[in-house]
Amino acid sequence: MAGFLYMSDLMFKTLSYAVLVRCGPGDLARSLSAIEFVQELLAQGHGLERVFFYQQGVLCASNLRVVPQGEVDITALWQTLAQEHGIELGVCIAGALHNGIVDAQEAERYELDHSNLALGFSLVGLGQLAAASADCDRLVSFGAGV
Repeated sequence: MAGFLYMSDLMFKTLSYAVLVRCGPGDLARSLSAIEFVQELLAQGHGLERVFFYQQGVLCASNLRVVPQGEVDITALWQTLAQEHGIELGVCIAGALHNGIVDAQEAERYELDHSNLALGFSLVGLGQLAAASADCDRLVSFGAGV
């Protein structure tokens, strides 16, 4: 994957990125591309403002996913990457609620017995995506929007 971000005019300039993940864990190729992109940009010394999960991407933030033996656990890969590099994994709160994903605060608010937001992820509003895109040099999106 070396050279994934290589562009001759940017060869010596470090940039800050925000990554928008719109593909769910079921879209393995695109999900892995997003993770590999983030790994490579960090390896090349670029900055990362935030990873924002939107649309089907919010499904990556559920701790109720069961991954069959021998398959890739996208949620665990994001959690490991975030822990190793101090990356913020923001999840669109509206999309998460629509898909039944809640943190402890939302579980209490809606009088649910349990939360199911995976560790390392946080529920945030779209304003966080807007702020990250305004603060970064590049916004890169993975997954098809419908």
